[in-house]
Amino acid sequence: MAKCIMVQGTMSGAGKSLLVAALCRIFHQDGYRVAPFKSQNMALNSAVTKDGLEMGRAQVMQAEAAMTEPDVRMNPILLKPSSDTGSQVIVNGEIRGHMSAVDYFKFKHQLIPDILEAYEGLEDEYDIIVIEGAGSPAEINLKSDDIVNMGMAKMVNAPVLLAGDIDRGGVFAQLYGTVELLEPEERDRVEGLIINKFRGDKTILDPGIEMLYEKCKIPIVGVIPYVHVDVDDEDSLAPRLRQKSHAKVLDVAVIRLPRISNFTDFSPLEEHPAIGVRYVRNAEELGQPDLIIVPGTKSTMDDLVWLRESGLETMVLKQHANGTPVIGVCGGYQMLGEWLDNPEHTEGNLDSLRGMGLLPTKTVFTSEKTRTHLKAEVTGSMFTGAQLEGYEIHMGQTTIQGEAFCRLENGQEEGCVVKKEDTFVAGSYLHGLFDTGDLTARVAEYLAEKKGISISDLKPIPHEDYVQKQYDILADAVRASMDIDRLYEIMEQYQNEK
Repeated sequence: MAKCIMVQGTMSGAGKSLLVAALCRIFHQDGYRVAPFKSQNMALNSAVTKDGLEMGRAQVMQAEAAMTEPDVRMNPILLKPSSDTGSQVIVNGEIRGHMSAVDYFKFKHQLIPDILEAYEGLEDEYDIIVIEGAGSPAEINLKSDDIVNMGMAKMVNAPVLLAGDIDRGGVFAQLYGTVELLEPEERDRVEGLIINKFRGDKTILDPGIEMLYEKCKIPIVGVIPYVHVDVDDEDSLAPRLRQKSHAKVLDVAVIRLPRISNFTDFSPLEEHPAIGVRYVRNAEELGQPDLIIVPGTKSTMDDLVWLRESGLETMVLKQHANGTPVIGVCGGYQMLGEWLDNPEHTEGNLDSLRGMGLLPTKTVFTSEKTRTHLKAEVTGSMFTGAQLEGYEIHMGQTTIQGEAFCRLENGQEEGCVVKKEDTFVAGSYLHGLFDTGDLTARVAEYLAEKKGISISDLKPIPHEDYVQKQYDILADAVRASMDIDRLYEIMEQYQNEK
């Protein structure tokens, strides 16, 4: 039976996901079979496993850190917000339905058997499970029937580490206040506190650490430095979405849609030494980029209306008319077409909507979700022959009247491309299309040639090598700053109590 340890935070964005990834890599380095686990995740960044099931992107990232295959049991419940008050509820990789926040709060207790079945399945196959909480365990309005923080810890008898974010300020108040709002039996489960994202001389903290221990009798097990690593981000709190400028020779503008999803698709572009990626929220920020990307979104039609009303659609069309190439991914691909039909109202209340008209396609939304992991080869555009690997995860079916962008390994054509003398528009449902590095390199070369510059001396490291190096950097920083031996002792103690 696997040992376990749980990382909770004083708030969203305290760094739980990265701490879990770090511990997954550390325990793997120490020779253990490790799995991440998060009973309930709310995020628009998701991925498809090789068996065609949907899970949160953060747990995929953590599985990569643990050097194990992503498994939907690592994230049995995924909530994908579809509005300010409701979400698509995905259980064990399959859509269970759409629920308002109030309805889900009443319903979630029924999902405990699904959570325990997923956890116990992993427990039989791994040596250590690193569990991630969500938000804060001190949300006193949400504590009844909790299934993701202390409720989860109690279900599997997990020791808890509580992380506070010093970068936002008030870390001692965060930690002490959270502990004080816990019930006595919950407080007893907190075996260590973590001060995360620290910059400076640690000795400055010593008086506060001593006073905090006097007040709550829980030791600090780690003061983690602010680590600059480049791994996939979970949600809209991602720092990369605030990127407004860069110092690289090629300028790629990604439209930051209100409900942007799977923006991790563009991480390989950001890693290229010649490509600068920035995220654009209004027409004034667009400028004159070398490439415009319209990304995926959880609400294609609503975000297309926003794109239109914000003036960004007009600017994108104007830039393209002046020769700027445009790429659309998933929902962005749908937007670039001529028409979107919504007969079952699976995409909000609109019956239909005119697209941007850059691709000869039409999309019809239905309640069926496509989820598949696949390989492809680019057949259209100036990138013919580029090898792709990724996954599709979308609602709606798109028909094209023009040239396909790529051919799937099963022989089916996918996506659409329109080529002009000095530019192009391309769209694809394939998330991760830049991950192999083949398309990334060709796009960079094309943009550089179009711009009349040479980038022959700017060669990226392969994406997989780059990612694995980031996990090692993260693990090294956490190992050097945390009492890992104490964590092993804590896990052994709780294991013996089961």
